[in-house]
Amino acid sequence: MKKLRILLTGGGTGGHIYPMIAVAEELKKQSNKLGLFVDMRYFGGAYEYAQEIVDNGIEFIPVISSKLRRYFSPLNIIDGIKFVLSLFQLLWKIYWFMPDVVFSKGGPGALAVVLISRFYFIPVVIHESDSIPGFTNEFSGKMAKKIFLAFSSAVDNFKNRDVEVVGNPVRESLFSQAESLIPAKEGDPVVQARKGFGLNPNEPVILILGGSQGSEVINNFILENLEDIVVDYQVLHQVGKRNFENYKKEYEFVNKEWTEAERNRYIYRPFFGTDISDAIIASDVVVARAGAGTIFELAAFGKPSILIPLPDAANDHQNENARFYGNLGAAIVFKQENLLGQLFVKQLKLLMENKGLLKKMGESARIFYRPDSARIIAKYLLTYVG
Repeated sequence: MKKLRILLTGGGTGGHIYPMIAVAEELKKQSNKLGLFVDMRYFGGAYEYAQEIVDNGIEFIPVISSKLRRYFSPLNIIDGIKFVLSLFQLLWKIYWFMPDVVFSKGGPGALAVVLISRFYFIPVVIHESDSIPGFTNEFSGKMAKKIFLAFSSAVDNFKNRDVEVVGNPVRESLFSQAESLIPAKEGDPVVQARKGFGLNPNEPVILILGGSQGSEVINNFILENLEDIVVDYQVLHQVGKRNFENYKKEYEFVNKEWTEAERNRYIYRPFFGTDISDAIIASDVVVARAGAGTIFELAAFGKPSILIPLPDAANDHQNENARFYGNLGAAIVFKQENLLGQLFVKQLKLLMENKGLLKKMGESARIFYRPDSARIIAKYLLTYVG
């Protein structure tokens, strides 16, 4: 049986790791059909996702991770030292694995992997999820054999390179549930998903996501306006693992005078893991940050959204992601500085009352989504067999 060794790398957020897992899922599927054995190993510092990486048949190889900033910061000195240490660490670890090809999602820690891989003349393939490339992928693109992109607007950043726009890979576990959410059957999965959370299946649901780490700004705003929101809507809210304990204390103070019925209309979690599909299916509208991973997952489900871009994201990529997606009619873009008073609540109510607009936004989201992204990337990586 032929064997293919693939080194996977990417930063430590869900935006890097989940698309990588989606490609790994597709690699396993295609290699089984071809009678190939694929040895996949992740090199990096995504310790928070280590178990998920291992659960998907990828060996986790820890590597010192460093963040390279384009602006002055005292932390650059520390991360500079860590970067040099990671180069020496990788010289040894990559030598003993010696992969046939490297697939990089970019992000902190990935550049060192790419540099040492090229030192050993190992071909590198990258995927950029955002409309504006991060520093790691922009630099790695100069050395990459192939560059896959999620947004067509990023093409100009990789001139004279082998570039292909394929969208953003979405995990098969999510995609299979998205496939069931077609108009003819829409009532059934929505009702089941809402009942699974203990919600009333006949009342509208708002899902609030602050990215894989949660958003303190969005959390604080929701707490301040929660009583006005739950009057009209049921709410599912991902507050983030790091924010959860503080948020729980503040919420328990806010809801002291609420009735049991009001409390049942609001469900908050540190993180939606395997039930994120159910949370998306249960919702009518999703309020979220504008990370590429979030946008493409919502598009897979054809969900209308209100996007609140992170204002200090690297290269302002979230604003650009949101602008591109919003211009297609799939989302309403709401600037973080406008999260004041009742402005957002009024916008939410206007949207929820316009069923025709919600339907059009959902259709635009489905059109934007590219279901073959992971398959195309996996197929290309498999060409490096032998």
